[in-house]
Amino acid sequence: MSKTATDARYASFLRKNPEYEKTSSLDELRRADFGRLDSHGHVYLDYTGGGLYGESQVRTHMEFLLAQVLGNPHSASPSSTEATHRVEECRSRILEFFGGSPDEYTVVFTANATHALKLVGEAYPFEVGSQFALTFDNHNSVNGIREFNRTRGGTTHYLPVVPPDMRTPDTTLEQYLEQGKDAPSKLFAFPAQSNFSGVQYDLNWIAHAQRRGGDVLLDAAAFVPTNRLDLGRWHPDYVVLSFYKMFGYPTGVGALIARKAALEKLRRPWFAGGTINVASVQADRYVMAAGAEAFEDGTLNYACIPAVVTGLDVIDAVGIDTIHTRVHALTSWLIEQASSIYHGNGRPVMRLYGPANMEGRGGTLALNFYRADGSAIDHKAVEALATEHNLSLRAGCFCNPGAGEVALDLSRDELLACLKGPDSRMTMEEFQQCIHAESTGAVRVSLGLVSNFRDVEAFLELVRSIRES
Repeated sequence: MSKTATDARYASFLRKNPEYEKTSSLDELRRADFGRLDSHGHVYLDYTGGGLYGESQVRTHMEFLLAQVLGNPHSASPSSTEATHRVEECRSRILEFFGGSPDEYTVVFTANATHALKLVGEAYPFEVGSQFALTFDNHNSVNGIREFNRTRGGTTHYLPVVPPDMRTPDTTLEQYLEQGKDAPSKLFAFPAQSNFSGVQYDLNWIAHAQRRGGDVLLDAAAFVPTNRLDLGRWHPDYVVLSFYKMFGYPTGVGALIARKAALEKLRRPWFAGGTINVASVQADRYVMAAGAEAFEDGTLNYACIPAVVTGLDVIDAVGIDTIHTRVHALTSWLIEQASSIYHGNGRPVMRLYGPANMEGRGGTLALNFYRADGSAIDHKAVEALATEHNLSLRAGCFCNPGAGEVALDLSRDELLACLKGPDSRMTMEEFQQCIHAESTGAVRVSLGLVSNFRDVEAFLELVRSIRES
C-alpha cells in the first residue's frame, strides 16, 4: 500500500478514534525500549501469549544483579537478608499496583498463573457435596481443578457461553448459585478476560457469588496486561496472574493474590522445604508456616523476583489506562476493517468469534478464514502465511477447549466419540482427523503494550492477501 493510502487510512482511524493521539507516550516507549521490533521488521500480535520486555528492564535488572550479593532467603546472613528484603519489597509493590490492602490480601509467589491455580485446586476444601462452578470459557489450568473436586466427591458445573458473542448470561450464573446454596463448600471460577475471544466478564459477579456463600477464583492473566484490576473495588478471594504476560520479563514468576481469610481455608496435601516452621521424622509431625510462606515450595526465584518491581514501574510510568485506551482504539479499528473485507463474490474472508464491537471486550481476537467458495482455510496455514510476513500471531485452541468447542460448533457426542478417557493416548493430529470438523482451532490476534497502527495495518494486509477476486 502506498504511503499516501496509508496516511489516508491513518487519518480515517484518528477521526474515529481521536483518543489514540493521547497515547503517544507509548510510541516513545516503543522507540526507546522496543526498537528491535521495527529494526527487524517484526509485527508482534501475540500479547495474550506473552508480553514483550523492554531493553531498559533487562538493563536495570542486570545492573541490580551485578551490584548485589543475594543468597537463599531462608537464613539470617547478610546475603539472605538482602534477598528477603527484596522479595518482601516486591510483595508490597504488587499489592500497591493492584490497590489491594495488606490487611486484606497477601501475595504468594508462584512460577506462573497455572502454578497458582494448582495451589488453590489441590488445597481447596472440596468434599462430598462440594460444588465447583466455572464458565465454559476458561483456560485448561482452571478446568483441571475439577479433577481435585471429583476425587473428593464434589460436583462440577459448567456455565455455558452463548454464541455469537460468546458470553455467559447473568441468569445462568444465578441458576447455579441457587442450586449450590446448601453445598458445604463452593468455588466459582471465571476469567476477567477470555484468552480465546477477548470477552470481558462482569466483575460484579464476584460480590454476587460471595453473597451466596461462594469463594471466587479470578483468572486475571489475560486481563491485567491492558486493564486496571482494582482490588480496592473488587474483592475476589483468589486472583492468579503471570507477570511475563504483563511486561515480558521475568518469565517464571507469577502470583496468587489471596484474601488472607480465603488463604486460611486452604489445606495443603503436602509440605516442603520453606513451607513449614518445623518438621520431625521420628515424631511424624510438622507445623506449617503461616500465610504466603506455607504455599511457596522450596526456594523462591529470588534473583528474578526483584525484576517484577521494574516491570510494574514501566507500566506505571506510561499508565495502565493509557495502554487500555490504545488497545481499545486499535482493536476497534481492526474489527471494523477486517470485517469489511470480502471476496469478489461477496462472501466474507473472515469470521470473528466473540463480540463484533468493543462493548465488554478486550484486545484479544479469535477468528477463522474462508475461501470464496465458503470452505475453511486451516488455521495452521494462516499461521504459516503470517510467518512468511514476519508476523507473530497464534493458531490452535489456546488451551481453552470450552470456548473453542462452542465457537466451532463441536457437539458433546462428537467429542465423546473421539475422546475415550484420561488413560487413552491421542495426538492433536489424530484428534483432528477423528473429529472431521470444519476446523478444530482458530487464529488468535492480540494487542498489547507497544502495539501501534502499523501493526494492525500489517495484519489487515495479510487478510487482504487471502481475498479472492
